[in-house]
Amino acid sequence: MCEANVYLVDKDGKETLVLDSVDKVIPDKDEIVLENIYNERKTVRARIKEMELVEHRIILESID
Repeated sequence: MCEANVYLVDKDGKETLVLDSVDKVIPDKDEIVLENIYNERKTVRARIKEMELVEHRIILESID
């Protein structure tokens, strides 16, 4: 399986799970659209900070 869990990191470095089992990441201007294998979809105002593909983790940081 190639899905990843997506986390949003705050200014203190704390990570919060945004969506699990994500298989699609769609960047769109100042936001990122995430879609998982269960057809759940979330839009987050953020940018990609780090991708750990072997660990199946994507770290986003908020745009504010």
